[in-house]
Amino acid sequence: MTSPADLGVIARSASPGGAPPRVSFEFFPPKTPEMEESLWSAIRRLEPLSPAFVSVTYGAGGTTRERTHRTVKRILDETSLTPAAHLTCVGAAREEVDAVIADYWSAGVRNIVALRGDPPGGVGGVYEPRADGYANATELTAAIRKIAPFQVMVGVYPEKHPESPSLEHDIDVLKAKVDAGATLGISQFFFDIDAFLRFHDRVRKAGVTLPIVPGIMPVTNFKGLLKMAAACEASVPAWLAHLFEGLDDDAETRRLLAATVAAETCAKLKGEGFDDFHFYTLNRADLVYAICRVLGLRETTP
Repeated sequence: MTSPADLGVIARSASPGGAPPRVSFEFFPPKTPEMEESLWSAIRRLEPLSPAFVSVTYGAGGTTRERTHRTVKRILDETSLTPAAHLTCVGAAREEVDAVIADYWSAGVRNIVALRGDPPGGVGGVYEPRADGYANATELTAAIRKIAPFQVMVGVYPEKHPESPSLEHDIDVLKAKVDAGATLGISQFFFDIDAFLRFHDRVRKAGVTLPIVPGIMPVTNFKGLLKMAAACEASVPAWLAHLFEGLDDDAETRRLLAATVAAETCAKLKGEGFDDFHFYTLNRADLVYAICRVLGLRETTP
């Protein structure tokens, strides 16, 4: 890909039979009143698209626990959306984590995204599990399912987890998560479609049938993307860098390119048989909403 494709062509290829894909959205809990307003503006904008679920992130070591719980509870109380609460186990005792899980069930939450979480020093730091805590996402998944019959979503890395020795190891870990009760996999964002498809084929050849939803990250701030990609070791193709070259002061063109790249990615994946997409919204709705429109999604009425 060296240039944006015509959006009409993308729309037709994304929904050749008229059936739009299913989507889900990720949000993060706000830190300030202004961020709170921005988040809820995004939620209200995207709610009419009737996503399969919306996930709410959870800070490293539970640093956003109260804000995450409050956001999830408000989604339950004030919208028609199905929330999926992120939960990590880094830096927390099993009793603390179990209490959060039980609180979510009591509040009416039925979906949890189970993640180990970043090391206390951040991505790239050394992870050492607490002696009284869950060691990893596999143990966390088993604990969640033991407490209540949640739907448990887990993360997958198409280009290998940064701490993993190999993709084979990642697939073994994914098998263990499935055995522990995981019901859905959500991929880290990626731009190398072939790498994602190769990973998916290897997962299936290994006998893992867990549904895996591609994670889509619309790009408007290329420098910011490079930082995020470096943290999770997601490759950034040269063609993508070329598209955004020289556009630091041209936000309008960057937004057009972002929508085109993301929509074309989804269209190509739909052509490979994928009908579900998970969008990392960064709490901004307009770009994701436009992409969903290109993919054939329309508002539903209550």
